[in-house]
Amino acid sequence: MSEQKPQRLLLQGNEAIVEGALTAGCRFFAGYPITPASEIAEQLSVKLPAYDGTFIQMEDEIASIGAVIGASLSGVKAMTATSGPGFALMQENLGFACVTETPCVIVNVMRGGPSTGLPTNPAQGDVQMARWGTHGDHPIVVLSVSTVMDSFTITVKAFNIAEKYRVPVILLSDEVVAHTRECVELPDKADIQVVDRIKPSVPPDWYKPYEGDARGVAPMAAFGDGYRHHVTGLIHDVMGFPTQQPKEIEDFHRRMTKKISRGFPDIQMTRGYFLDDAETFVIAYGAVARSALRAVQDARNAGLKVGLLQLITLFPFPRRIVSPLLKQCRAVLIPEMNLGQMSREIQRVNQGECTVVKHNRIDGKFITPREIYDRLIKL
Repeated sequence: MSEQKPQRLLLQGNEAIVEGALTAGCRFFAGYPITPASEIAEQLSVKLPAYDGTFIQMEDEIASIGAVIGASLSGVKAMTATSGPGFALMQENLGFACVTETPCVIVNVMRGGPSTGLPTNPAQGDVQMARWGTHGDHPIVVLSVSTVMDSFTITVKAFNIAEKYRVPVILLSDEVVAHTRECVELPDKADIQVVDRIKPSVPPDWYKPYEGDARGVAPMAAFGDGYRHHVTGLIHDVMGFPTQQPKEIEDFHRRMTKKISRGFPDIQMTRGYFLDDAETFVIAYGAVARSALRAVQDARNAGLKVGLLQLITLFPFPRRIVSPLLKQCRAVLIPEMNLGQMSREIQRVNQGECTVVKHNRIDGKFITPREIYDRLIKL
């Protein structure tokens, strides 16, 4: 038998997200068309039925994430995709997914805002909303893609994290990545790790739907499997029933936080370039990381000791990776297509270790390699 070769395709970022979702086992999508994310829905409307999956165009984004939560509770890997205005509408139901520990993936292909903003222009203005958009203390996982290949591999990772830790995962793309077309080699599906949620191993009468294991993650029964599963947006006990007992309330919040913090080595992802001897470095994410890598390569060719740390996981913020670099280097440049949303996180952990310099654009235009290179020269 001949060895199977990787599948070589010319894809847009949005199309690669679709391929990643299908590979990860997504079999349900509910969404509403919105620029610049609409290609995800368009592609899945055609492809999901071929995988024995379900596609539903909902009446709005509120209903979309509601349907996704319901599908996931029924045992199906589910996702939705939107942009900033639709993501804003999803926040209440996102909080419901957090408190009910319902695994799902929400793709936000960012564009300029607020409100209708700049529908066809790139931006990175939804970073802090992704972390804090829904109310209350809650752990959340936010990932970011910068290339078409990222759009495939990180989508698979998003589903794996959602299923492994029973959390909603937010995947941030942007208009540039979404509509950039690149040739990629998709690996053989047999070589891709796909994680499924843990199901109960006890009889139905013994099942406690919100009693965590050693990692803090509770096994998850699907509706219709014969296990009683009470679901409420209220803070609840291990059986899922609302509680006002202080100890049960605190235990619930502690477990929700613990399951993410214990997963930091698995969840927090970055890529480093030329960091070993760097005296100055760049921290970037999303499409801007593409410009930053080219700028750093050019600066290296010019004899400057610079490096790049690309953030894939934005939240939980990878402090354990960033902090040593802040101690090692004398300056860090943070280019963003916003007024400095990720730079706030870096300044929070910097504590005077090195000089933090921002480079921001909010005019709907992309940050070019030349802009970053010029700032590096000045540093």
